[in-house]
Amino acid sequence: MKVKILVVCANPNILRVILRLINANEDWQGLGTSTFEEAKAPLASEKFDLLLIGSGLTQAEEQGLIEYAQSKVPNTRIIQHYGGGSGLLSAEIYQALA
Repeated sequence: MKVKILVVCANPNILRVILRLINANEDWQGLGTSTFEEAKAPLASEKFDLLLIGSGLTQAEEQGLIEYAQSKVPNTRIIQHYGGGSGLLSAEIYQALA
């Protein structure tokens, strides 16, 4: 069974790269959204193992997304990823899954 990862990142270029890296791993399946509002529907209707928050959201949007996820899907782990390359991204995901 694949690890399902919801990525919320306001920068479309970075979102594409993160999703490409996630989906290159045969054990992971990534879905991307650009805003907190867009993330609500998949969080409510699907089970995600991880919520990965990328760059471009305001601090208030980030905090709102974290609080929403913690209240609605408390078993979903949350990662805040702001860059650092594919090695760091993979390490952060593996660490969150451990």
